Amino acid sequence: MRLIITNPNQVGQILRARRKARRVSQQQLAAKLDLSQNRLSEIESGVAPLTLERLITLANVLGLQLVLQDKAEESDSAAEW
Repeated sequence: MRLIITNPNQVGQILRARRKARRVSQQQLAAKLDLSQNRLSEIESGVAPLTLERLITLANVLGLQLVLQDKAEESDSAAEW
């Protein structure tokens, strides 16, 4: 799976989808991360801020990795406003 994230709200949606795909409850994942279930719900909903450290930890626990790469070049017409 390769996803391009263009806004912060997508992160929570991706984490939630991955958690559900792995059939892990919020309670189970929160316990692994030493978080409350409510806090994890807020992270998945985009309500609570997510630090880079917490994002990397969540990704690792869910079997994901973060990759930064050069952005694909846009066509000339798309680059113009």
